[in-house]
Amino acid sequence: MRVLGISAFYHDSAAALIEDGEILSAAQEERFTRRKHDARFPRLAIEFCLEQSGLSLSEVDYIAFYDKPFLKFERLLETYLAFAPRGFKSFRTAMPIWLREKLFQKRMLRNALAELNGGIDLGDRLLFAEHHQSHAASAFFASPFRQAVILTLDGVGEWATTSASIGNDNRLEMIKEIHFPHSLGLLYSAFTHYAGFKVNSGEYKLMGLAPYGSPRFRDLILNNLIDLKPDGSFRLDLSYFDYCVGLRMTNPKFEQLFGGPARKPESSITQREMDLAASIQSVTEEVILRLTRALAAETGYRNLCLAGGVALNCVANGKVSRDHRFENVWIQPAAGDAGGALGAALATYHQFLNQPRRIKGQDLMLGSYLGPSFSQQEIESRLAAVGARFDICDDETLLNASVDALVAGKALGWFQGRMEFGPRALGARSILADPRSPTAQRTLNLKVKFRESFRPFAPSVLREQVQDWFDLDYDSPYMLMVADVKRDRRRALTSEELSLFGTERLNTVRSEIPAVTHVDYSARIQTVHRETNKRYHALLSAFSQRTGCPVLVNTSFNVRGEPIVCTPEDAWRCFMGTGIDSLAIGNCFLDKARQDSGAKREYAATYELD
Repeated sequence: MRVLGISAFYHDSAAALIEDGEILSAAQEERFTRRKHDARFPRLAIEFCLEQSGLSLSEVDYIAFYDKPFLKFERLLETYLAFAPRGFKSFRTAMPIWLREKLFQKRMLRNALAELNGGIDLGDRLLFAEHHQSHAASAFFASPFRQAVILTLDGVGEWATTSASIGNDNRLEMIKEIHFPHSLGLLYSAFTHYAGFKVNSGEYKLMGLAPYGSPRFRDLILNNLIDLKPDGSFRLDLSYFDYCVGLRMTNPKFEQLFGGPARKPESSITQREMDLAASIQSVTEEVILRLTRALAAETGYRNLCLAGGVALNCVANGKVSRDHRFENVWIQPAAGDAGGALGAALATYHQFLNQPRRIKGQDLMLGSYLGPSFSQQEIESRLAAVGARFDICDDETLLNASVDALVAGKALGWFQGRMEFGPRALGARSILADPRSPTAQRTLNLKVKFRESFRPFAPSVLREQVQDWFDLDYDSPYMLMVADVKRDRRRALTSEELSLFGTERLNTVRSEIPAVTHVDYSARIQTVHRETNKRYHALLSAFSQRTGCPVLVNTSFNVRGEPIVCTPEDAWRCFMGTGIDSLAIGNCFLDKARQDSGAKREYAATYELD
């Protein structure tokens, strides 16, 4: 039984294919189109999923969409009616698009699928799941648990913004929901906007900025913006927000409460933005902890699954895990809307078709290595076609050359195996560096990633040595948990260093691995397992043997404003247009100094700050 899942038309469209409950492939459309957060029908992602398994679309039994457009339209219409006449401008902007396109998404989907299938209509195979059902299914059915509580938190689906489900074997039961317009995700996005970052992509920046600040606005938020109950349920005071009726997140009343207008994008970040980030992060953690504590007490279950965009807040996730109200916590690595494609497929197979689950090992995600891969012959041919100069190495030579580059302080592009599904770099499409370097964090941000200098970097660490370096005693394969660097790895700070404030603290060496140690000694950790990524595990082992350090800086293989690279050509362009010094792609090794100077100049203009 084969099920194709699709998410599209709102954020991060994607496709996922399962067969008899096994995940065969999954990918975001943006990786193929090179259009960040591409929300269009995922034609290329679907074609990849089918080609990966040698199937035609007619050989798929069901096609599942990740939400229900009519319910979403109902919410939109009821919201405008409830707030009328305010919001007429937003209503006037949205309605033509809905009436022309989104309200008739079933027809759009049928037409697009027929086009992919030689004109044959597959409408009788098309099913629709609810948005939060798709999120919950993506987490529970892919997890290693027979029973679990599933907490889904995001901006909004059809109506639900927060939901709790119970998972038992192949069944999911929704037990609680909080409905729009009361949304933790939208509250966090309001502060993302107010701090001058882009909503739906800048939330990571806000989380990374939080440790530089003090949560001095926490009580102001709790006393004015959100009515938070002991069980984690909440309501927002909507008089401070414009997202129901306007075209922006906040309004003058919000600005008055926090002492001025929103920061203009790309302008200097002040202590106010740092403190705002710290404050909303603290409130978010409090909401999530109250929710998880109440659910643990109410259900008696010992396993927790998390999904939805808010589940990508790895700082909050780490605190939930360390709270120990649940024995085990598992988070869907594609927790956002892209993962809804996988969830819709899994919900169809288990819920709708009542098919049994097959639980294997750590989980069903296969390390989240579910995207395209390229044979060595393909890699050589594609690199030669773009004029790259490379050496073809055996495995040992490739590892030695990569370690040589890292120890020499170089940034290494690492392109191996199947592409990751989800927003994290998990050692298949990564930029790597030596974590012991005191300058690596700044260099990678400014000369490689072209992004803000305050952004932290995550460590990859051998699973068998994680406890020697971090306060973590469990698996974190998807870079979704934050823990502290161990005290015996930290460096004592001088009184002068302790007196530094805000981003002044950025370049202070705090540990033996300063490039991945945030200013509060935290790190967003990926544990690397031989079973799921043999080559990346081997690289870390070789680096550890050479240096005594089983840790590498790991950031996604892309630059600001671009999706993660998908093809060898994408990797080549990024390598040539940035400060990446070396590139290991399959068994080909490239050094920047050996490349044609004309090609360097050509690609140098490709990646300019937006």
